[in-house]
Amino acid sequence: MTTPTARVVTFGEIMLRLSPPALERLLQTPALTATFGGGEANVAVSLAHFGLDSVYVTALPAHAVGDAAVRALRAEGVRTDRIVRSGHRVGIYFAETGASQRASTVVYDRAHSSIADLAPDSLDWTAIMNGAAWFHVSGITPALSAHAAESTRRAIDAARSAGARVSFDLNFRRKLWREAEAQRVVGPLLRNVDVLIANEEDLQSVLGIQVAGADVTAGRLEHSGFREAAERVTREFGPPTVAITLRESFSASDNGWSAVMWEAAAGRMLTSQRYDIRVVDRIGAGDSFAAGLIYGFISGRTSEETLRFAVAASALKHTIPGDFNRVSVDEVDRLARGDASGRVQR
Repeated sequence: MTTPTARVVTFGEIMLRLSPPALERLLQTPALTATFGGGEANVAVSLAHFGLDSVYVTALPAHAVGDAAVRALRAEGVRTDRIVRSGHRVGIYFAETGASQRASTVVYDRAHSSIADLAPDSLDWTAIMNGAAWFHVSGITPALSAHAAESTRRAIDAARSAGARVSFDLNFRRKLWREAEAQRVVGPLLRNVDVLIANEEDLQSVLGIQVAGADVTAGRLEHSGFREAAERVTREFGPPTVAITLRESFSASDNGWSAVMWEAAAGRMLTSQRYDIRVVDRIGAGDSFAAGLIYGFISGRTSEETLRFAVAASALKHTIPGDFNRVSVDEVDRLARGDASGRVQR
Protein backbone atom coordinates (compact mmCIF):
# COMPACT_ATOMS: atom_id res chain seq x y z
CA MET A 1 0.00 0.00 0.00
CA THR A 2 1.28 3.47 -0.86
CA THR A 3 1.89 5.58 2.23
CA PRO A 4 -0.31 8.65 2.83
CA THR A 5 2.82 10.86 2.59
CA ALA A 6 3.20 10.02 -1.11
CA ARG A 7 4.15 12.80 -3.51
CA VAL A 8 1.54 14.21 -5.88
CA VAL A 9 2.42 16.65 -8.66
CA THR A 10 -0.11 19.06 -10.17
CA PHE A 11 0.38 21.44 -13.09
CA GLY A 12 -1.68 24.47 -14.04
CA GLU A 13 -2.33 28.18 -13.62
CA ILE A 14 -2.87 29.94 -10.32
CA MET A 15 -4.75 33.20 -10.76
CA LEU A 16 -5.55 36.30 -8.76
CA ARG A 17 -9.24 36.07 -7.86
CA LEU A 18 -11.11 39.36 -7.39
CA SER A 19 -14.61 39.17 -5.89
CA PRO A 20 -17.13 41.71 -4.61
CA PRO A 21 -18.18 41.56 -0.96
CA ALA A 22 -20.76 38.95 0.04
CA LEU A 23 -23.43 38.54 -2.68
CA GLU A 24 -22.99 41.93 -4.37
CA ARG A 25 -22.77 42.40 -8.12
CA LEU A 26 -19.33 43.05 -9.57
CA LEU A 27 -18.24 46.62 -8.66
CA GLN A 28 -21.63 47.36 -7.09
CA THR A 29 -19.44 49.04 -4.50
CA PRO A 30 -15.80 50.01 -5.24
CA ALA A 31 -14.33 47.08 -3.31
CA LEU A 32 -12.95 43.70 -4.39
CA THR A 33 -11.49 40.95 -2.22
CA ALA A 34 -8.22 39.54 -3.57
CA THR A 35 -7.41 35.86 -3.12
CA PHE A 36 -5.75 33.22 -5.29
CA GLY A 37 -7.06 30.08 -6.96
CA GLY A 38 -7.13 27.90 -10.04
CA GLY A 39 -8.04 24.32 -10.87
CA GLU A 40 -4.82 22.40 -10.21
CA ALA A 41 -3.71 24.81 -7.48
CA ASN A 42 -6.95 24.04 -5.65
CA VAL A 43 -6.20 20.32 -5.92
CA ALA A 44 -2.67 20.88 -4.63
CA VAL A 45 -3.99 22.78 -1.59
CA SER A 46 -6.52 20.07 -0.74
CA LEU A 47 -3.88 17.37 -0.95
CA ALA A 48 -1.54 19.35 1.29
CA HIS A 49 -4.33 19.65 3.88
CA PHE A 50 -4.80 15.88 3.60
CA GLY A 51 -1.15 15.42 4.57
CA LEU A 52 0.34 14.46 1.21
CA ASP A 53 3.60 15.78 -0.25
CA SER A 54 1.91 18.19 -2.65
CA VAL A 55 4.09 19.69 -5.41
CA TYR A 56 2.62 22.42 -7.61
CA VAL A 57 4.13 23.33 -10.97
CA THR A 58 3.34 26.61 -12.71
CA ALA A 59 4.96 29.83 -13.94
CA LEU A 60 4.66 33.17 -12.18
CA PRO A 61 6.31 36.53 -12.83
CA ALA A 62 9.08 37.66 -10.52
CA HIS A 63 7.19 40.60 -9.06
CA ALA A 64 5.09 41.36 -5.96
CA VAL A 65 1.87 39.71 -7.18
CA GLY A 66 3.75 36.58 -8.22
CA ASP A 67 5.44 36.54 -4.82
CA ALA A 68 2.05 36.81 -3.12
CA ALA A 69 0.74 33.81 -5.08
CA VAL A 70 3.73 31.73 -4.00
CA ARG A 71 3.21 32.78 -0.37
CA ALA A 72 -0.47 31.83 -0.58
CA LEU A 73 0.45 28.31 -1.71
CA ARG A 74 3.17 27.91 0.91
CA ALA A 75 0.76 29.02 3.61
CA GLU A 76 -1.45 26.04 2.71
CA GLY A 77 1.46 23.58 2.87
CA VAL A 78 2.05 23.25 -0.89
CA ARG A 79 5.60 22.79 -2.16
CA THR A 80 6.56 25.60 -4.55
CA ASP A 81 10.16 24.76 -5.44
CA ARG A 82 9.16 23.70 -8.97
CA ILE A 83 7.48 27.01 -9.84
CA VAL A 84 9.23 28.81 -12.70
CA ARG A 85 9.58 32.56 -12.19
CA SER A 86 9.19 34.03 -15.67
CA GLY A 87 6.88 36.11 -17.83
CA HIS A 88 5.15 39.37 -17.02
CA ARG A 89 1.69 38.79 -15.62
CA VAL A 90 -0.47 36.74 -13.28
CA GLY A 91 -3.80 35.72 -14.78
CA ILE A 92 -6.83 37.35 -13.17
CA TYR A 93 -10.43 36.30 -12.85
CA PHE A 94 -13.36 38.24 -11.49
CA ALA A 95 -15.87 36.01 -9.67
CA GLU A 96 -19.36 37.18 -8.78
CA THR A 97 -21.22 34.84 -6.45
CA GLY A 98 -24.81 34.22 -7.48
CA ALA A 99 -27.83 33.68 -5.27
CA SER A 100 -31.21 32.07 -5.77
CA GLN A 101 -32.14 32.52 -9.46
CA ARG A 102 -29.12 34.76 -10.23
CA ALA A 103 -26.25 32.64 -11.51
CA SER A 104 -22.65 33.05 -10.48
CA THR A 105 -20.48 34.60 -13.20
CA VAL A 106 -16.78 34.66 -14.03
CA VAL A 107 -14.86 37.14 -16.18
CA TYR A 108 -11.33 36.14 -17.26
CA ASP A 109 -8.34 38.41 -17.80
CA ARG A 110 -5.64 35.83 -18.31
CA ALA A 111 -4.33 36.14 -21.89
CA HIS A 112 -0.51 35.98 -22.11
CA SER A 113 -0.09 35.04 -18.49
CA SER A 114 3.27 33.61 -17.45
CA ILE A 115 2.17 30.00 -17.79
CA ALA A 116 0.49 30.57 -21.15
CA ASP A 117 3.74 31.96 -22.57
CA LEU A 118 6.04 29.45 -20.86
CA ALA A 119 8.18 27.51 -23.35
CA PRO A 120 7.75 23.73 -22.92
CA ASP A 121 11.53 23.27 -22.66
CA SER A 122 11.51 25.38 -19.48
CA LEU A 123 10.25 22.43 -17.44
CA ASP A 124 12.37 19.34 -16.72
CA TRP A 125 9.53 16.89 -16.32
CA THR A 126 11.81 13.89 -15.78
CA ALA A 127 13.27 15.55 -12.69
CA ILE A 128 9.88 16.88 -11.54
CA MET A 129 8.25 13.44 -11.69
CA ASN A 130 11.10 11.66 -9.92
CA GLY A 131 9.51 9.95 -6.91
CA ALA A 132 5.96 11.04 -7.74
CA ALA A 133 3.13 8.62 -7.05
CA TRP A 134 0.50 10.63 -8.88
CA PHE A 135 0.17 13.44 -11.44
CA HIS A 136 -2.94 15.57 -11.89
CA VAL A 137 -3.85 18.10 -14.55
CA SER A 138 -7.06 19.44 -16.05
CA GLY A 139 -8.39 20.52 -19.42
CA ILE A 140 -7.97 24.14 -18.38
CA THR A 141 -4.18 23.96 -18.75
CA PRO A 142 -3.93 22.88 -22.42
CA ALA A 143 -6.65 25.44 -23.22
CA LEU A 144 -4.33 28.30 -22.23
CA SER A 145 -2.01 28.13 -25.25
CA ALA A 146 -0.21 25.81 -27.66
CA HIS A 147 2.82 25.97 -25.34
CA ALA A 148 0.72 24.92 -22.36
CA ALA A 149 -0.86 22.08 -24.35
CA GLU A 150 2.56 20.73 -25.31
CA SER A 151 3.78 21.03 -21.71
CA THR A 152 0.72 19.06 -20.59
CA ARG A 153 1.49 16.28 -23.06
CA ARG A 154 5.11 16.10 -21.91
CA ALA A 155 4.08 16.07 -18.27
CA ILE A 156 1.69 13.15 -18.76
CA ASP A 157 4.31 11.19 -20.71
CA ALA A 158 6.92 11.82 -18.01
CA ALA A 159 4.51 10.77 -15.28
CA ARG A 160 3.80 7.49 -17.04
CA SER A 161 7.52 6.87 -17.53
CA ALA A 162 8.09 7.51 -13.82
CA GLY A 163 5.41 4.98 -12.87
CA ALA A 164 3.01 7.59 -11.48
CA ARG A 165 -0.74 7.29 -11.93
CA VAL A 166 -2.36 10.09 -13.90
CA SER A 167 -5.69 11.83 -13.38
CA PHE A 168 -7.24 14.32 -15.79
CA ASP A 169 -10.24 16.54 -15.05
CA LEU A 170 -11.88 17.56 -18.33
CA ASN A 171 -12.94 20.97 -16.91
CA PHE A 172 -14.16 22.49 -20.19
CA ARG A 173 -14.06 26.29 -20.19
CA ARG A 174 -16.08 27.78 -23.02
CA LYS A 175 -14.46 31.17 -22.49
CA LEU A 176 -11.02 29.70 -23.23
CA TRP A 177 -11.54 27.55 -26.35
CA ARG A 178 -14.09 25.98 -28.66
CA GLU A 179 -15.40 22.44 -28.44
CA ALA A 180 -13.73 21.31 -31.66
CA GLU A 181 -10.32 22.48 -30.48
CA ALA A 182 -10.79 20.86 -27.07
CA GLN A 183 -11.72 17.56 -28.70
CA ARG A 184 -8.70 17.70 -31.01
CA VAL A 185 -6.21 18.43 -28.22
CA VAL A 186 -7.56 16.48 -25.25
CA GLY A 187 -8.60 13.22 -26.90
CA PRO A 188 -5.04 11.99 -27.62
CA LEU A 189 -3.88 12.91 -24.11
CA LEU A 190 -6.35 10.54 -22.48
CA ARG A 191 -4.66 7.39 -23.75
CA ASN A 192 -2.16 7.75 -20.91
CA VAL A 193 -4.70 8.68 -18.22
CA ASP A 194 -5.73 6.31 -15.42
CA VAL A 195 -8.60 8.33 -13.89
CA LEU A 196 -10.80 10.69 -15.88
CA ILE A 197 -12.97 13.19 -13.99
CA ALA A 198 -15.85 15.02 -15.61
CA ASN A 199 -19.42 16.18 -15.45
CA GLU A 200 -22.08 15.62 -18.08
CA GLU A 201 -21.36 18.93 -19.83
CA ASP A 202 -17.64 18.15 -20.06
CA LEU A 203 -18.33 14.76 -21.62
CA GLN A 204 -20.43 16.37 -24.33
CA SER A 205 -18.18 19.35 -25.04
CA VAL A 206 -14.74 17.71 -24.88
CA LEU A 207 -15.43 14.12 -25.89
CA GLY A 208 -18.64 14.45 -27.89
CA ILE A 209 -20.40 11.95 -25.59
CA GLN A 210 -24.00 12.78 -24.75
CA VAL A 211 -25.46 11.59 -21.45
CA ALA A 212 -29.03 10.41 -21.96
CA GLY A 213 -31.55 11.91 -19.54
CA ALA A 214 -29.33 14.74 -18.28
CA ASP A 215 -30.82 18.24 -18.16
CA VAL A 216 -28.59 20.54 -16.12
CA THR A 217 -30.74 23.63 -16.61
CA ALA A 218 -33.73 21.80 -15.13
CA GLY A 219 -31.66 20.31 -12.32
CA ARG A 220 -32.48 16.78 -13.48
CA LEU A 221 -29.96 13.94 -13.78
CA GLU A 222 -30.96 10.34 -14.50
CA HIS A 223 -28.26 7.85 -13.51
CA SER A 224 -29.17 5.35 -16.21
CA GLY A 225 -27.33 7.27 -18.94
CA PHE A 226 -24.05 7.66 -17.07
CA ARG A 227 -22.90 4.05 -17.21
CA GLU A 228 -23.24 3.96 -20.99
CA ALA A 229 -21.39 7.28 -21.28
CA ALA A 230 -18.58 6.14 -18.98
CA GLU A 231 -18.19 2.85 -20.83
CA ARG A 232 -17.83 4.82 -24.07
CA VAL A 233 -15.10 6.95 -22.50
CA THR A 234 -13.08 3.83 -21.65
CA ARG A 235 -13.77 2.14 -24.97
CA GLU A 236 -13.08 5.15 -27.21
CA PHE A 237 -10.43 7.09 -25.25
CA GLY A 238 -8.79 4.66 -22.82
CA PRO A 239 -9.12 5.74 -19.15
CA PRO A 240 -10.14 2.64 -17.15
CA THR A 241 -11.68 4.67 -14.31
CA VAL A 242 -14.21 7.43 -14.99
CA ALA A 243 -15.62 9.56 -12.16
CA ILE A 244 -18.56 11.83 -12.95
CA THR A 245 -19.87 14.50 -10.59
CA LEU A 246 -23.64 14.97 -10.55
CA ARG A 247 -24.88 18.46 -9.77
CA GLU A 248 -28.62 19.04 -9.53
CA SER A 249 -28.76 22.81 -9.86
CA PHE A 250 -32.12 23.87 -8.48
CA SER A 251 -30.82 27.42 -8.14
CA ALA A 252 -27.51 29.19 -7.53
CA SER A 253 -28.12 28.71 -3.81
CA ASP A 254 -29.46 25.15 -3.61
CA ASN A 255 -27.86 22.15 -5.28
CA GLY A 256 -27.98 18.40 -5.03
CA TRP A 257 -24.49 16.87 -5.08
CA SER A 258 -23.34 13.29 -5.70
CA ALA A 259 -21.17 11.28 -8.08
CA VAL A 260 -20.77 7.99 -9.89
CA MET A 261 -17.60 6.10 -10.81
CA TRP A 262 -17.09 3.53 -13.54
CA GLU A 263 -14.39 0.87 -13.11
CA ALA A 264 -13.76 -0.97 -16.34
CA ALA A 265 -11.61 -3.70 -14.76
CA ALA A 266 -14.44 -4.72 -12.45
CA GLY A 267 -17.18 -3.90 -14.95
CA ARG A 268 -19.14 -1.93 -12.36
CA MET A 269 -20.58 1.51 -11.74
CA LEU A 270 -20.46 2.83 -8.18
CA THR A 271 -22.94 5.41 -6.90
CA SER A 272 -22.10 7.75 -4.03
CA GLN A 273 -24.14 9.24 -1.23
CA ARG A 274 -26.07 12.42 -2.09
CA TYR A 275 -26.09 15.77 -0.28
CA ASP A 276 -28.55 18.65 -0.38
CA ILE A 277 -26.28 21.70 -0.31
CA ARG A 278 -26.88 25.35 0.52
CA VAL A 279 -24.10 26.88 -1.56
CA VAL A 280 -21.66 29.41 -0.08
CA ASP A 281 -19.10 29.17 -2.93
CA ARG A 282 -19.16 26.44 -5.55
CA ILE A 283 -15.89 27.43 -7.24
CA GLY A 284 -13.33 24.70 -6.58
CA ALA A 285 -15.89 22.00 -5.75
CA GLY A 286 -14.85 19.83 -8.68
CA ASP A 287 -11.19 20.29 -7.76
CA SER A 288 -11.86 19.18 -4.19
CA PHE A 289 -13.65 16.11 -5.59
CA ALA A 290 -10.57 15.30 -7.68
CA ALA A 291 -8.32 15.72 -4.64
CA GLY A 292 -10.58 13.43 -2.63
CA LEU A 293 -10.30 10.71 -5.26
CA ILE A 294 -6.53 11.05 -5.42
CA TYR A 295 -6.18 10.86 -1.65
CA GLY A 296 -8.53 7.89 -1.42
CA PHE A 297 -6.68 5.89 -4.05
CA ILE A 298 -3.22 6.79 -2.73
CA SER A 299 -4.11 5.96 0.87
CA GLY A 300 -5.32 2.49 -0.12
CA ARG A 301 -9.03 2.93 0.49
CA THR A 302 -11.51 0.79 -1.38
CA SER A 303 -13.17 2.28 -4.45
CA GLU A 304 -16.43 2.68 -2.53
CA GLU A 305 -14.66 4.45 0.34
CA THR A 306 -12.72 6.63 -2.08
CA LEU A 307 -15.85 7.80 -3.86
CA ARG A 308 -17.62 8.56 -0.58
CA PHE A 309 -14.59 10.51 0.65
CA ALA A 310 -14.37 12.56 -2.57
CA VAL A 311 -18.06 13.48 -2.53
CA ALA A 312 -17.92 14.43 1.15
CA ALA A 313 -14.81 16.55 0.60
CA SER A 314 -16.41 18.41 -2.29
CA ALA A 315 -19.66 18.88 -0.38
CA LEU A 316 -17.69 20.64 2.35
CA LYS A 317 -15.97 22.86 -0.22
CA HIS A 318 -19.36 24.36 -1.16
CA THR A 319 -19.46 25.83 2.36
CA ILE A 320 -16.10 27.65 2.21
CA PRO A 321 -15.56 31.04 0.51
CA GLY A 322 -12.68 31.20 -1.95
CA ASP A 323 -11.13 28.55 -4.17
CA PHE A 324 -9.32 26.50 -1.54
CA ASN A 325 -10.88 23.60 0.39
CA ARG A 326 -9.42 24.04 3.87
CA VAL A 327 -10.61 20.79 5.46
CA SER A 328 -8.85 17.87 7.09
CA VAL A 329 -9.13 14.13 6.50
CA ASP A 330 -10.92 13.77 9.84
CA GLU A 331 -13.53 16.38 8.93
CA VAL A 332 -14.21 14.70 5.60
CA ASP A 333 -14.40 11.26 7.18
CA ARG A 334 -16.92 12.49 9.75
CA LEU A 335 -19.21 13.71 7.01
CA ALA A 336 -18.65 10.61 4.87
CA ARG A 337 -19.70 8.46 7.84
CA GLY A 338 -22.98 10.32 8.04
CA ASP A 339 -22.46 13.21 10.46
CA ALA A 340 -24.12 15.99 8.42
CA SER A 341 -25.87 17.68 11.34
CA GLY A 342 -23.69 20.78 11.36
CA ARG A 343 -23.74 20.82 15.17
CA VAL A 344 -21.01 22.78 16.92
CA GLN A 345 -17.94 20.60 17.60
CA ARG A 346 -16.89 21.35 21.21
